[in-house]
Amino acid sequence: MFQIKHLKYKDILDINELELDSARIYCLFGESGSGKSTLLKMFNGMLTPDDGEVLFKKEKITALDPVELRKEVVMLGQDPVVFEGTVRDNFLAGLRFSGKEEAADQELKTLLKELHLNKDLNDDAGNLSGGEQQRLAFGRVLLMNATVYLMDEPTSALDEDTEKAVMDYFTEMIKRKGKTVIMVTHSKEIAERYSDRIIYMDEILSKAGGYHE
Repeated sequence: MFQIKHLKYKDILDINELELDSARIYCLFGESGSGKSTLLKMFNGMLTPDDGEVLFKKEKITALDPVELRKEVVMLGQDPVVFEGTVRDNFLAGLRFSGKEEAADQELKTLLKELHLNKDLNDDAGNLSGGEQQRLAFGRVLLMNATVYLMDEPTSALDEDTEKAVMDYFTEMIKRKGKTVIMVTHSKEIAERYSDRIIYMDEILSKAGGYHE
């Protein structure tokens, strides 16, 4: 799915080789400042290497149309983006951006339930708390039915019980549909519970050699 060759970026990343397969859940794990979020942004072209290359499906990411790439490789950042309008508008924003058919209200209501988001579809999204906004953004990217999900601390604003419920639902959906996830988390427990493979940042830097499945 992804290949990295001789990637260098400022004084943050220096990765000789890295390969990630499809239909797996990966977790990038390391200390603060180890380059986890920076590397994550390389996978959908939000950041470009100073040297080396990142390939997606054997094509250089720098040669791909960034809009089309980001329809297929969707990012959920640490700070959830909330658009002006209702909960429904926010759920559907990703589908509208991608030019895909909008989901029916019943599907959106099911999503509200699964994400433990006790809100009405007509509620103003601007009035949601930080944790509610994070779950709303979570639902929006899930609806896009992307090939790859890039998740940067996707549950950082959630309490432990809600985090488990949301991640249980998310990973169940991902595995059933054969999607790929690359996730950054500060939680070793989350990494061990949900990922198929933990990628330790200190092991993929060039000083430690390459990384293969």
